[in-house]
Amino acid sequence: MRSIVLTKGVPDFSEGAVSFDEEGHLERGKTPTVMNPNDAFAVEAALQTKVRHGGHVSGMSMGPPGYADVLQGAMESVYTDDSYLLSDRELAASDTWATAITLSAGLEKYQEEVEEIDILFAGFKSADGETGQTGPQTAWAMDWPIVTHVIALDIDPDERRLRAKRLVEGDVDEIETVEAPLPCVVVTDPEFEPTYRKASHRLTHKRLRAETEQRAQEHEDHLTTWSQQDLNLDPDYIGLDGSPTIVSSVDPIPKAPSEREATMIDPDDSGGMAEVLEAMQPYAEAGE
Repeated sequence: MRSIVLTKGVPDFSEGAVSFDEEGHLERGKTPTVMNPNDAFAVEAALQTKVRHGGHVSGMSMGPPGYADVLQGAMESVYTDDSYLLSDRELAASDTWATAITLSAGLEKYQEEVEEIDILFAGFKSADGETGQTGPQTAWAMDWPIVTHVIALDIDPDERRLRAKRLVEGDVDEIETVEAPLPCVVVTDPEFEPTYRKASHRLTHKRLRAETEQRAQEHEDHLTTWSQQDLNLDPDYIGLDGSPTIVSSVDPIPKAPSEREATMIDPDDSGGMAEVLEAMQPYAEAGE
């Protein structure tokens, strides 16, 4: 079973230090980056598939060189076997359409040079754009069937079919069971929860974790970076020039003000520590 899990680096909004240029484009090089929170569910789905059916899982991301850290995080959590980073200045400022074109080129190159892919896992939306378009657009570019809002799944390797439960949101929440042939794209829902009912699955999970500890520390040895030229992409269809989305304006997110005042006390300052105890005394008495 050959799987790819897509991961994306997003601004760490909790830091409150998101940087934009004069034209309103995000300056990712000046902004702390973390793995997109919704990708964590795709990571869990890929790991469950590897534990249950074996095989090989690769992490893939498009972004600046710093995204290698995001892929390393995926290796630590999903126990990926290797990582692929699509990185080039020509790819900067891509919208979801240009991103999907680039990702599909990376997937095609992977299939030509490595092996055919069975399942592509993706999170359902990113924390910075929240459009939910990249997964479906990549599926369209690859001409693969797609199952979205997946909360549970299993695979029949012999029949080469995926069976999944997906969440349908309407007047009431409903769950429907669907099937899709491989290869296909799975977009996970935040309600996805991996299950390892068999003892053999839990033992495999433990073994994979132990095997990956060393590999994650040597992540650069397992990282392949492909540029725009490696992917043979037309500059007119990638990056800012290839992005039909027009951003009219962007409001930077200001750093959240501190809501509490802190007083630093040296533990060796007996007088200061006495004041701390005196201030805490009423609260301790209230809890009795």
